[in-house]
Amino acid sequence: MAKSFAELKVLAAKARLGAVIGTYHAKSGHPGGSLSAADIFTYLYFNEMNVNPEKPDWEDRDRFVLSKGHCCPSLYAVLAMKGYFDWKELESLRHVGAMLQGHPDMKSTPGVDMSSGSLGQGVSAACGMALAAKFDNKDYRVYTVLGDGECEEGQVWEAAMFAAHNKLDNLVIFVDQNGLQIDGAVEEVCGIEPLDKKFESFGFEVAKIDGHSFEDIEAALNKAKTVKGKPFAILAKTVKGKGVSFMEDQVGWHGKACNDEEFKLAVKELEDEIARLEAEV
Repeated sequence: MAKSFAELKVLAAKARLGAVIGTYHAKSGHPGGSLSAADIFTYLYFNEMNVNPEKPDWEDRDRFVLSKGHCCPSLYAVLAMKGYFDWKELESLRHVGAMLQGHPDMKSTPGVDMSSGSLGQGVSAACGMALAAKFDNKDYRVYTVLGDGECEEGQVWEAAMFAAHNKLDNLVIFVDQNGLQIDGAVEEVCGIEPLDKKFESFGFEVAKIDGHSFEDIEAALNKAKTVKGKPFAILAKTVKGKGVSFMEDQVGWHGKACNDEEFKLAVKELEDEIARLEAEV
């Protein structure tokens, strides 16, 4: 059953909390981009994708590839809330022998459709899945999330060319445009704008949205289903570190975990926000 926007906001806040918990216990990881993409993950798994946690390998399920694989902590939290595994697993993130590693592993983690982490490669795998659906006359859809810094990778554009050439209208690419990457602002490292015109020139239909608005996410995904003969790209403007005040729009939170004091502050902010949002449901 589809969730209301109010319910989705609660789930997304919990996903952010899960990402903070996981990276804190790991003493490493990538909270900034995990928090910026949490709303996208939440909408996909709770309102968009046809999946069954009791049958994670179901042949006709929709597929998801996290191309920016380092931002898996909030994806893991969403998978836990969806019922793929226990929430307690988040506390063993990145530990030796644990189920949840620093990048998605399709062999060890239920709900992960593709191992990823080398930036630029995940979107190619998503294209392959979408083409396989065409070959097999299946109606499942394939979704992938890229980082905006990741769009500096040449393989992204080879994949885009491939997707358009093969008319992969069952493929939806999200770009999490939080504006920051490990070395600084995306536009200062290697500018990618105008990103919409780039995707359009490669044969995509494009939507530009607020990546923290469930209304925008829903409208874009509904539009994607009406497009025939072309892949669809959703450029989602987001805030790195969204939901934790001292992390928001700060490049330093790309790849470090909270210390004890920061963890307490982040958890309090997120738990207060969850309580506030739950009161509105």
